[in-house]
Amino acid sequence: MISLNGYDYAFIIGFFLVTLTIGFVVSKKSGKSTSEYFLSGRTMPWWLLGVSMVATTFSTDTPNLVTDIVRDQGVSGNWVWWAFLITGLLTVFVYAKLWRKSGVNTDIEFYELRYGGKPARFLRAFRAVYLGVVFNVLAMAAVTLAAIKIGQVMLGLTPLQTIFIGGIVTVVFSTVGGFKGVVYTDFILFFVAMFGGIAAAYYCVNLPEVGGLTALMENENVVNKLDILPSFTDTEALITLLIIPLAVQWWSAWYPGAEPGGGGYIAQRMLAAKNENHAIGATFFFNILHYALRPWPWILVALASLVVYPDIASIQAAFPNIAEDKLGHDLAYSAMLTKLPNGLLGIVLTSLVAAYMSTISTHLNWGSSYIVNDFYKQHIKTDASEKELVNVGRLSTILLMVVSAALALVLTNALQLFNIILMFGAGTGLIFILRWFWWRINAWSEISAMIVSGVISILISFTSFGDWLFGGPHLVTGVEVEGLMPSWMTYPFIVLVTTISWLLVTLFTPAESSATLINFCKKIQPGGPGWTKVIEKSKLENHDASELTSGSWNVPSGILATLVGCGAVYSALFATGYWIYGRYTKAILLTLSTLIFALVLKQLWKKIKTVTF
Repeated sequence: MISLNGYDYAFIIGFFLVTLTIGFVVSKKSGKSTSEYFLSGRTMPWWLLGVSMVATTFSTDTPNLVTDIVRDQGVSGNWVWWAFLITGLLTVFVYAKLWRKSGVNTDIEFYELRYGGKPARFLRAFRAVYLGVVFNVLAMAAVTLAAIKIGQVMLGLTPLQTIFIGGIVTVVFSTVGGFKGVVYTDFILFFVAMFGGIAAAYYCVNLPEVGGLTALMENENVVNKLDILPSFTDTEALITLLIIPLAVQWWSAWYPGAEPGGGGYIAQRMLAAKNENHAIGATFFFNILHYALRPWPWILVALASLVVYPDIASIQAAFPNIAEDKLGHDLAYSAMLTKLPNGLLGIVLTSLVAAYMSTISTHLNWGSSYIVNDFYKQHIKTDASEKELVNVGRLSTILLMVVSAALALVLTNALQLFNIILMFGAGTGLIFILRWFWWRINAWSEISAMIVSGVISILISFTSFGDWLFGGPHLVTGVEVEGLMPSWMTYPFIVLVTTISWLLVTLFTPAESSATLINFCKKIQPGGPGWTKVIEKSKLENHDASELTSGSWNVPSGILATLVGCGAVYSALFATGYWIYGRYTKAILLTLSTLIFALVLKQLWKKIKTVTF
């Protein structure tokens, strides 16, 4: 446990006061309507939304999660989330424009634009609860769990004390300020969090027991953790850490902030943008900062922790008051921060508070938008006034906070929850990518995918069926078992079964009505061969086919830009790592590679922009 001085308290209390002030200042305008409360009137610029996206994805559980991964699997273990860059850039160059053109208030409202009838209405309501409440609460609980661990290790706070102190301020400014309050405070939170993360990494690496960067890289506990790519001689590690994330996971999984085709709070920010240009710019800015610039401070602290606390037993010995059920490698990040001196300690603690508040406030507003727009307004009280809807939004914000905090009290590990959420969304992602460009996909496709993915995940994770089918350590129990297939096949198996199921359902259920499909084409103008039948049928029905297509189809150019963008961002990510490692030849070559990819991307962007706008 650490001792805070006046400077530390001044940083933290001052930060709380600033965020609360912003919330109350914008509360009057935010409360005028649901459009203002959840989308800020669709007037937001790209740079503010981009920074907000980055701030939101930097939560208190993120450095803990990265630390857990690095200590257990090495730096290369981060491919479990680095692979989502492909999803992110595909959203930038293909889907951001489509989302902004849709004009919906939430991405869940999209269901009644793309599909029709009772299935679409059911799907919209079900997804509102499924994502806005269940999955949203799980994600917030993971973030709150990290805050609890930080509070225990660094301040000696009980879980309830941590939740009360951090949660009360967050829920107040989120409730009164709405989306505008969240985005404005995110701008401040981002810079505070980044400065704190970098400062913590610098100080931890230069601790006497670590000995500086060179000594860290040569330490026996660290040298085998440095590889950015997994060893090509270790087949199982190569498959689980690199091949599955890059070949399967990025397009097949649903995860908050990395939804295939865009969705969730990323879609909320695209929908709040001034126009299509700003939606694209915001998403691109987010992906560059999120993947290329931000991971290394956390990785450095994680590597340094292997020197100071080489195993969980050493963490337990240093912090004997930590509850047994909360012990894990993820605690090492908080443990390292206890080494910081006063003053810097206050800044870093403030950065962690900022990370917590940014993520929780976004999830609260986003989840509340689903409850209000897609459930309450559609199924509880269709004639509710704007004032009533805003009040329901504020009430649901408070309830989401309470439920997620309660769940956090019984959780033990953020990585465990990360894996479970990935499994529950396995196999559904391809629908979110294709539904914009293949007319045959219908509401039953999505309903069946959700059901199959959920049922299979439950059977594998929580019953003996998973023990019988897969060998290796079971996801939930951690017990080594013999099975018909190796454990790394778990995720691809769920994806395969789910994908086959929804494809069969798609082919054996009726397509959406011509009116629904034609209206969607008029609104979005998605283009491509997947809508040829709809366009041809519209001609037979004497519709003006020119209203259904914008001319040239820019998706192939968008896919090419995605690949080039991945080359640029991954090159920047690797180059930064090799500069830190002192491997200067690789660092120089990858820096040049980053510049070349960036120049090519600039030319592609001109082409896409000319075709698109």
